[in-house]
Amino acid sequence: MTVKIGLKCSECGDINYTTTKNSKTVTEKVELSKYCARLKKHTIHKEVKLKS
Repeated sequence: MTVKIGLKCSECGDINYTTTKNSKTVTEKVELSKYCARLKKHTIHKEVKLKS
């Protein structure tokens, strides 16, 4: 089952990216290093639920 998720910056708190993941195969939360436009640098972005 594919679920839409948001990627939230761990430093400024903005949800900068949206993506999907297969919740049956990937059970842990996603953490990626992505670019934050507000801070103008790469930071850790963590998975959050999006409002449907």
